[in-house]
Amino acid sequence: MQTCTLAVDIGASSGRHIVGTVQDGRIVLQEIYRFENGVRRKDGHLCWDIDTLAREVVNGLRAAHDAGFAPATIGIDTWAVDFVLLDEAGQRIGDAVAYRDERTEGIREALEKEYGLTFAEHYARTGIQYQPFNTVYQLMALKKEHPEQLAAAKTFLMVPDYLNYLLCGVAANEYTNASTTALVGADSKDWDDALLQRLGLPRGIFQPIKTAGTVLGHLTPAVQAEVGFDAEVILPATHDTGSAFLAVPARDEFAAYLSSGTWSLLGVENPRAITNPESCAANFTNEGGYEYRYRYLKNIMGLWMIQSIRRELGEQTGTRPSFPELIAAAKEAADFPSCVAFGRTAEFIERYFRQGMKLELTGRIQTGSYTNKDGVKVYTTDVIAEQVGFGESKSSSQDCGAHMEYGGGFGQEDGDGFMNIPDGIDEKLPFN
Repeated sequence: MQTCTLAVDIGASSGRHIVGTVQDGRIVLQEIYRFENGVRRKDGHLCWDIDTLAREVVNGLRAAHDAGFAPATIGIDTWAVDFVLLDEAGQRIGDAVAYRDERTEGIREALEKEYGLTFAEHYARTGIQYQPFNTVYQLMALKKEHPEQLAAAKTFLMVPDYLNYLLCGVAANEYTNASTTALVGADSKDWDDALLQRLGLPRGIFQPIKTAGTVLGHLTPAVQAEVGFDAEVILPATHDTGSAFLAVPARDEFAAYLSSGTWSLLGVENPRAITNPESCAANFTNEGGYEYRYRYLKNIMGLWMIQSIRRELGEQTGTRPSFPELIAAAKEAADFPSCVAFGRTAEFIERYFRQGMKLELTGRIQTGSYTNKDGVKVYTTDVIAEQVGFGESKSSSQDCGAHMEYGGGFGQEDGDGFMNIPDGIDEKLPFN
C-alpha cells in the first residue's frame, strides 16, 4: 500500500477524491473517485442530498484503499455558507437547505426594520459582502419559518464540518468557512457574540473556531471497518476558494487570483480586512483565508450556466454529457450565429420563454472580430434581436408545431408600458 494524503473536494455540481504523493521531490496528484452533486426540491425548498454526499465521501475513501493507497490524512473542502443543525443526540435536524433557495428573500430588509441592523453596520463588523444567501440570512429565515429547529439545536456545523463530524465524531467550525456566515468578527476572527445576541441566535450552538492544519481526530471504528484503513482527519481551508487561493503559486503580495468553479472569485489576499464605507459601497468581501489572511474579492459569473446545461441535457436524455463532449458540441456549432438580445427585448425573452419553445425573431446582423490567445484573428457574426414573438401556441405545439401569425412589433410595449402577449399563449408561460 502506498502512503498518501487524501483530499476530498466537493462543489455544487460534483465531488472528487484526489490522492497526493511525493515522488522524486515533486507532488503528484491523482484523481481516484468522482461523483455527482446537485440540489433537489424537498418540502418546498432547494436542498442538498447531504446523506448521499456523506455516503460518497466514504465510497471515495474505500476506492482509494482499493486502488492501493493508504491515506495518512484526510481533508475535506466544499462551498461556503450552507449548514446543518444537530440535536442533543448528534442527529441532524431538518434538511441541508441550499444557498440558491428562495427562503432568504426580504431577510436583509427585515434585519434593518426589526433589529435595527443596517448593512453598513453589519459590514463594518464582519467585512462580508451582501449576498442574499449569506448564512446569517439563512439562519434568520429558519428562525422565522422553523423556530422549533433552532430551539432543539445543540450544534451548528457547516457542510464540510458536518462531513468531518461523520468521519471522526468531532464537531468543530473551521475559520475560512465560518467567516462566510457574516457572524464572525473581521478583527476578532471569532464569533461576534454581541451580533448573535442582538439577532436572538443561540450562542451555544456555535463551536470553537479552528484553523486550517488542526487535527480533529481519527476515523471512527465504524468508518474504519467500512473503508479498510485508519487516518487522521485534518482541517484544510474548508472553504474551497480558501484552499484554491492557497494553492496558487503567487510570486509576491501583489498577485491577483481568479478561482473558477460554479462561481468565479476574483480578488487578492490582504493581511488586514478592509471594512470602510467605500469597500462596503463596492460590496467587496473579506473572507477568511489561511493563517488569518483575508481574501478580498468579488463573486462573478462562473460555470453555473454550463453546469446547468449539462444537468438539463441529462434530464432529457437520461445521461449527462461530459464537459469535453459539451465543448466538442459547441465547437461543431461554432458557425451557427448567436442571437443576442438587450434591454426590454431580453427581459421579454427571459420572462416568457423556456427551453424547447419556438419563437419568431427579427433583427440585424452584426459582425466583429477579436484576436484569440494564439494570436489568430477570429471573426464573429451575431443576430441582434429587435423583435421577438411566440412561434406557437399550446395547441399548435401539439399539432406539428404550426406557427401563429402576429402582426406588428411582437414582444414590444403598448402605450401603457405592458408587453404584447398574444392570445392563447398564457398556458405556456412559466408561472402557469
